[in-house]
Amino acid sequence: MEKQKWEKASFPGVRFYKHKTRRYGVKYDQYFSGSYQVNKKRKNIGFGWGSEGWTEKDVWEKLNQYKYNAKNGTGPTTLKEEARLKALEKESFAIRDDLENSKNITFAQFYDKYYTLSANGSMSKETTFIKEKSYFKVWLLPAIGHLKFCEITSIHFENLKTNLLGKDRSPRTLQQCFAIFDKVWNHAKKYDLVNVDSPTKAVVRPRVENNCTRFYTHDEAGLLLKKLKKRSRQVHDMTLFSLHTGVRAGEIFSLTWGVVNFENHSALIRDSKGKMRHAFLTDTTYDMLKKKYNGQAPSDLLFTNLKGQKLKSIGHTFIRTVRDLKFNDGVTDRRDKATFHTCRHTFASWHVQNGTDLYTVKELLGHSTIQLTERYSHLRPDGLKKAAQMFDEKVIKTNVAKLEKIENG
Repeated sequence: MEKQKWEKASFPGVRFYKHKTRRYGVKYDQYFSGSYQVNKKRKNIGFGWGSEGWTEKDVWEKLNQYKYNAKNGTGPTTLKEEARLKALEKESFAIRDDLENSKNITFAQFYDKYYTLSANGSMSKETTFIKEKSYFKVWLLPAIGHLKFCEITSIHFENLKTNLLGKDRSPRTLQQCFAIFDKVWNHAKKYDLVNVDSPTKAVVRPRVENNCTRFYTHDEAGLLLKKLKKRSRQVHDMTLFSLHTGVRAGEIFSLTWGVVNFENHSALIRDSKGKMRHAFLTDTTYDMLKKKYNGQAPSDLLFTNLKGQKLKSIGHTFIRTVRDLKFNDGVTDRRDKATFHTCRHTFASWHVQNGTDLYTVKELLGHSTIQLTERYSHLRPDGLKKAAQMFDEKVIKTNVAKLEKIENG
């Protein structure tokens, strides 16, 4: 198929090609496209045909508007974003009008509207909203779904807490339910359905102990990698990468070849909050990536699903392998269960056991505070024992000697 011949327009950043047969007025119809650059990244946008109302000047003005928005973070940066925001605004007004005409709406009815609006307008992961809706259906809907906002009080959440914890659900589940309710409640404030703080604030919540204590021994890691290698080379490579760099599963799924620096033996990692850090490659991970690399584009993902798309989970192969190795047999506390995230804890634990100081481990893991890293402090080689011995030798024995000298003098 013959490629279209693009021509430069009289406005900078704008180009067009002519339709081979279709005319618009006395001229052949023209398809307009444009591009702009912000922070050394160029964005190309297809606008449309002259017969649809587009002109060179219209495209140029839109490009300037999008470029300004991209620089200042003030609005849409493409036609697609602009259309989505307009649709969202229209839907928001429709919901507002609907709610103003129905002050007796129940929590469940409002949640359906909130969910639709939030899921369509948010940049959060789709799985986040699916999980949120699951919590709503299982816990919040039976407890308060039938109530109007003015009828919901703290006693309903005291009962929810008793019910949830009585069914051996973790404090973390309770925390999630309260957080979801608070989001919906605050959203209802925008539509003047409520004008007071969430009733959950009056409920004492149990402390969430979420620190994982499990890490793989060197023998366990060796067995895990050996078995994974036979089942899935990709899952093996991701597990190896996490064990040797401490990188989270989600961060691995987002890795592209453009962030891998073979010369510096490192990879640039962006966490879920947008913070950047370097993961340094061991010889083993370096060799593994070198074998995988075959001239892929910088934007290509290191690991993909069978369709070449970004992974959403580590998959059943890892879970099945851990189960077959019986790493979780007899384990009841979820903090002690072996998971893929245990690879990250293993990386930190091995470092501390080998004498790496906690501040260095903090930086390697990308922890925001040293408190998060201090969970590994007990693994320092004889650290507390040596400190006690030094205290005994340097302080206690010295003071005893001084006292004896005074008494004998």
